Amino acid sequence: MIRAKTSNTGWPPTVAIGGWLWTGSAVKRARSVFTPLEIKSPDQEIGRFLTCPVRKKFSNGAGFTLVELLVVIAIITLLLSILLPSLRKAKSMAIRVKCAHNLKQIDLAVSFYLNEYDNTYPCVQDPLPAGYWLWMGRGWRFLVEPYLGGNIDVNNPSVLFCPQDHIAKDKYESTSYAYSMAFYHSPEQIDDMNSPADTYTNPKPSIPQKSMDVARPSGKILIGEWLSNHLPIGDDKGWWCWQGGRNCLFVDGQVRFLKAGQIRPARDGLPDANLTIRGIKGLDYSP
Repeated sequence: MIRAKTSNTGWPPTVAIGGWLWTGSAVKRARSVFTPLEIKSPDQEIGRFLTCPVRKKFSNGAGFTLVELLVVIAIITLLLSILLPSLRKAKSMAIRVKCAHNLKQIDLAVSFYLNEYDNTYPCVQDPLPAGYWLWMGRGWRFLVEPYLGGNIDVNNPSVLFCPQDHIAKDKYESTSYAYSMAFYHSPEQIDDMNSPADTYTNPKPSIPQKSMDVARPSGKILIGEWLSNHLPIGDDKGWWCWQGGRNCLFVDGQVRFLKAGQIRPARDGLPDANLTIRGIKGLDYSP
């Protein structure tokens, strides 16, 4: 603001500008210097601050282009295609190990049974009252149940169920493992059976077998998976087909994963541990 005031002292007149007294031509110069300020409203100032700098910052920012995004997606897809099969394989292997552990626990239960029953393997007459045969998982389950904690049923199968078995729960009452009928029939009886039908029709009298009568403990299957749970096949007929592979518990306590082709043909010409040639004196597998 410029406020003029004439001095009482004479000529030239003085002018007060911004608290200073100016004389003569200095007044003109002062007016050119001290121009009125342009006052803007707060909204205008804020708008100017927010729009110009910020818009320029984002427009010049380092963002992803479409090509870069496509490259990243392609790399992620490639990595997943490499890693997923390995992860599935590792998961399948872990389940197979869990299944083998189940058989180890079953071996302990059978050992307790042998100790209690004078080294005699589980033996009852086929078929059982429920219609099952002893070699079926539903058949021999009750004989080892006391040594596995008890209270075993379809909803609480304990170690009698393989977590990879997608059929046993509905079809076999959550029992995944079969018990070779060579352990409750004599070798002569087994050698007289030549068909899978002989294992579930026309039952022969059961004859107890002793553990010391097993000729090759490392080569005779005692209990094994009925289905090929870890190598899925289309038409799985259990021990009555030459496809797939199964975890098998041998008399000496070892658990091996065997493909069907690694098992010796039985009396029925199949990898059938029920009808091993010469029964418990025979061999299912050569270590």
